[in-house]
Amino acid sequence: MSFIVENSITVSFADYQDVVVKDQRIFDSNEGLTDDVVEDGLIRATERILTKVRSSSWWQSYYTKRDNTIAYNTVADIPSVDPDKIKGRLNDFRDLAIYEGLAEHILPIIADFGNEDNAERQKMGYYKNKADSLLSELITAGDWYDFDGDDTVETSEKSPGHVNLRRVR
Repeated sequence: MSFIVENSITVSFADYQDVVVKDQRIFDSNEGLTDDVVEDGLIRATERILTKVRSSSWWQSYYTKRDNTIAYNTVADIPSVDPDKIKGRLNDFRDLAIYEGLAEHILPIIADFGNEDNAERQKMGYYKNKADSLLSELITAGDWYDFDGDDTVETSEKSPGHVNLRRVR
């Protein structure tokens, strides 16, 4: 996988080349989108993904069912998701980082917010919808986290979840 790893810790689920492969056209006319700019956006997107998973009711239930050694007083006591224990559906996590990165961190740099018909603004909405849909799918599947750290996601570590759909008007 093309994850970005620093000091033996995964900091991004995707890298510059993954974004280029996903949408080459944004780089053709935007020379300012260097690998540093894009990878900073992907690192931030990965942080947001991990925060969203941690704040989900699925993660709270998943973690507390598997760690009986500590009494958790509040949701804030539950540890964050360890990106290095994500062992399943790696391609989906890569795509999720790309979608989140494009929608929230990369395309806003080049978008013309004065023009509602701007292609980058439309792509932001498209990629945001893709990211939300894929995150919901991953939480619903619940089959990608290696809780005990043995590099295998056993049946006992799989926990399908559910996402409450909400209508936005």
